[in-house]
Amino acid sequence: MDVMYSSTRNASEKYTASKAILQGLAPDGGLFVPSFIPKFDKTLDELMNLNYQDTAYEVMKLLLSDFTEEELRYCINHAYDDKFDTDVIAPLCYADGAYYLELFHGKTIAFKDMALSILPYLMTTAAKKNNLKEKIIILTATSGDTGKAALAGFADVEGTGIVVFFPKDGVSAVQKKQMVTQKGKNVKVIGIHGNFDDAQTGVKKMFGDEALKAELKDKGYVFSSANSINIGRLVPQIAYYVYAYTNLARSGKIANGEEINVVVPTGNFGNILAAYYAKNMGLPIKKLICASNDNKVLFDFFKTGTYDKNREFILTSSPSMDILISSNL
Repeated sequence: MDVMYSSTRNASEKYTASKAILQGLAPDGGLFVPSFIPKFDKTLDELMNLNYQDTAYEVMKLLLSDFTEEELRYCINHAYDDKFDTDVIAPLCYADGAYYLELFHGKTIAFKDMALSILPYLMTTAAKKNNLKEKIIILTATSGDTGKAALAGFADVEGTGIVVFFPKDGVSAVQKKQMVTQKGKNVKVIGIHGNFDDAQTGVKKMFGDEALKAELKDKGYVFSSANSINIGRLVPQIAYYVYAYTNLARSGKIANGEEINVVVPTGNFGNILAAYYAKNMGLPIKKLICASNDNKVLFDFFKTGTYDKNREFILTSSPSMDILISSNL
């Protein structure tokens, strides 16, 4: 049974995975979510013997079910290649009583490389599948990491252009330098006066502006997103949780089937949401622990049940988590 996608604000209209990836955000401003979360069709013992690329395929074939095996293998094998500085792609290390999943081995040394290395391939494949003639303009807001990873992923990708909006005074000096020095004939970087939430709100307003979208379509352009609201980013992230678990089991660090806790530093809630999907697909995860910085809107939400974004915005030493409006919640 194929997985279809619908908006969190309207479950009646269904979209294939490829169409959801192309649109990024649902027409009504909601997030695309699957009609159901499928269970793994391989046992943990079978998954334990797979490398990263094959693990990614086993995850993605279930949630991106209108892609053929050939299409998915092409996207995966071109994304997770020598752009990463280790064949393992996402190794584990042990320190101080815990295992750490290293997600910084991609081109920009940010965990966003894990999904943004493959999103351009998924996007261009989806465009061909749906006979899309217009040029895809990627609108992206960033608190630091997404911007450079998205720019690196989409730079000079045929049929696309990318515009990244970032808070001028809200990213680190290294992140800003990475973005503004990105080469590519189809890339644009814009610093705004405001914080990440302002940038994200502006991008969402453009997605929801029907007059603007109609005008652009007449000129041969359509919008899409490289933020974690796009299921083409969310689904590939599930793979590294599965791979981390099977890595632990294969090396004898845990018994196969033993439950583990997963701790995720969280800003926009996409990364920990991918872990939630992995849990619901059958990965033995006991607790998902949402770690926050001083902008602890998510911590307070889970503690009190009330989401209160009307608070002081604090600039911290972890700017990628300086967020008060978590788009995936």
